[in-house]
Amino acid sequence: MTTAPRKCPLSPKARRALKLLASNSRGVTEGLVFAHGFTVTMLAALVRAGLAIQRREVVEACGLLIEFERYRITAAGWKALKGR
Repeated sequence: MTTAPRKCPLSPKARRALKLLASNSRGVTEGLVFAHGFTVTMLAALVRAGLAIQRREVVEACGLLIEFERYRITAAGWKALKGR
């Protein structure tokens, strides 16, 4: 008899990162995520696991184009936060 593989529970740091992403329905900028002490590696792991998505945005301000990245939690991320 085989058993289904168990999913690894979220680490406390990953849980905190997902809570930060969940704090704004539009997502949070890369700068804000870094300001909270999370790394590119942590964000990449959440994106690879399907718990977050990354979007590149460009805005124009004072005639300059400013490019930045925004991260949002996915439905799978919400399930992981709720422990399902």
